Amino acid sequence: MTLRSPISRVRAALGASALLATLPALIVAAAPSTVRAQQRSSIIPADYPPAADDLAGASRSDMRDAVERFTTDEQVLNRRFTVQYSPARKATFDAFYDAWSKRLADTRFDALDYEGKVDYVLLANRIRHDKQELAREAGVHADVAPLIGFADTIMRFDESRRRFESIDGAQAATALARLSADADSASARIQALVKAGRPAGAAASALPTRITAYRAAEILTALQRTLAGWFHYYDGYDPMFTWWTRAPYAAADSSITAYVKVLREQVVGVRKGEDEPIVGLPIGRDAIMQDLVFEMIPYTPEELIEIAREDLAWSQSEMKKAARELGYGDDWRAALEHVKNTYVPPGKQRDLVRDLEREAVDYITANDLVTVPPLAQDVWRMEMLSPERQKVAPFFLGGETMLVAYPTESMSEADKMMSLRGNNPHFSRATVFHELIPGHHLQGFMNQRYFPYRRAFGTPFWHEGNAFYWETLLWDEGFTSTPEDRIGALFWRSHRAARIIFSLSFHLGKMTPQQCIDFLVDSIGHERANATAEVRRSFNGSYSPLYQVAYMMGGLQFRALHHELVDSGKMKDREFHDAILRGGTMPVEMVRARLTHQPLTRDYRTHWKFRDDIPRSVSK
Repeated sequence: MTLRSPISRVRAALGASALLATLPALIVAAAPSTVRAQQRSSIIPADYPPAADDLAGASRSDMRDAVERFTTDEQVLNRRFTVQYSPARKATFDAFYDAWSKRLADTRFDALDYEGKVDYVLLANRIRHDKQELAREAGVHADVAPLIGFADTIMRFDESRRRFESIDGAQAATALARLSADADSASARIQALVKAGRPAGAAASALPTRITAYRAAEILTALQRTLAGWFHYYDGYDPMFTWWTRAPYAAADSSITAYVKVLREQVVGVRKGEDEPIVGLPIGRDAIMQDLVFEMIPYTPEELIEIAREDLAWSQSEMKKAARELGYGDDWRAALEHVKNTYVPPGKQRDLVRDLEREAVDYITANDLVTVPPLAQDVWRMEMLSPERQKVAPFFLGGETMLVAYPTESMSEADKMMSLRGNNPHFSRATVFHELIPGHHLQGFMNQRYFPYRRAFGTPFWHEGNAFYWETLLWDEGFTSTPEDRIGALFWRSHRAARIIFSLSFHLGKMTPQQCIDFLVDSIGHERANATAEVRRSFNGSYSPLYQVAYMMGGLQFRALHHELVDSGKMKDREFHDAILRGGTMPVEMVRARLTHQPLTRDYRTHWKFRDDIPRSVSK
């Protein structure tokens, strides 16, 4: 039997014209108690403009023009040199960063105002790390070069086009034919190696690893798009080019497609009709240390894993306390199952998100924790995540637009239940204010209005760290009061700690993706599909290697800074939080330098051992 909605039944009985007249009354009659909740909180445009003194000099810095020029020039170079790993791109950016390093060295640092010194340190840090990233890219390309030797032909084609050089159709056709033959030869070689298997004692380079093959396939797929852009730039506009190259281009494109298929299916292990396997690219300890220096984190990856394990143990101890209140003894897993099964029916998650956002805003406003501009409260929006996107984002994503994960009819029954359970109200409660207010939406709103050029120094240790910090602060404030809500909050806190453990262990070569999934399921209580999506998001997506570390470590940095400045009585909560949001994005070490007005030098390096200053969360 097909179930139909009340409106569908009315349409069948009354017809379309009668329905249009009846619909407003139907909505009010069906849910009179929700009409007020569906209205915006203010919508009073007269409240939107800031005070006059807030508009005068809010983002002054002697280095602002320099940072904006660097950012603008770097962006235009990225638009010009679009082929990653190309020699022309690397040479250009190496020269660009060297020139800016010299420009900074010639700057009279001591003559800068304080905000200018902050920007100087941040820009020098950024340039130094961007140079390291170029060298790391070159290393990746060198690793896969034996598999994609013909890629240089595509890069030369593109660079010749970008330099507006004249094209010779006959020569281009010859180069395309050679490219096609090289791709076919590489494909045949890989297939022969796969068929023969790797004999004992054979060189490791005989058959590429899954990681190398995955990276090669990704690079070739991008270069295939570059080749298509090059061909269509001339095709039809240059008759002789078209006459010579149309068939050779089609053959080359087909050969690359076939080779990518061989790499993905026969080496990486992609299976038709199945989700792509999680491979990723472990960067190794040296690269992790470089990234930690850039983020101004004065700890080793091993020390960060130790901190995370300590916090995970605390969270699970608190989880047992909440489980006892619910009558499950020390069986926190049973209590977690209880909480997961409190999900709202399909179709009702949007209402839940709306109400949770208002609860959070009401609380932080009533307790004078941070300024919430009326315009920020009124402009956020809500959309639903597609089933495809939920494969890598099984929970919420947010900012100015809240992206809500919940089941759709196209999902399998098992995936529907995992989405329902994984987005229950008590898990969602912390996630909503993490994504909206006082989290990412408020961050973005303020970043666009105060020191907006400092988005060039944006880091997940600031963005994600600050949003997670609010989770810990609201825990301490008593906002998370019921045992179910505490279990929801503790699930996410455990999740943040687990992210540090599994992501750093993966990049250190100590855990496989499958072990990471099992760890999330066994130690944190994730639904398996959600754990798989989380690991896929971490390693197959566009997230930087330290992104998953940043939530908790950035949050603990802000927590330590709150202890130093607010718990000591030097600042009030609202003053502290407003100062963070109005200072722009940057490593949290530099937030601390600004708020404490530390002396800065042109070669400033991190030294803040924040671990010693982190207060333990209050146990409720």
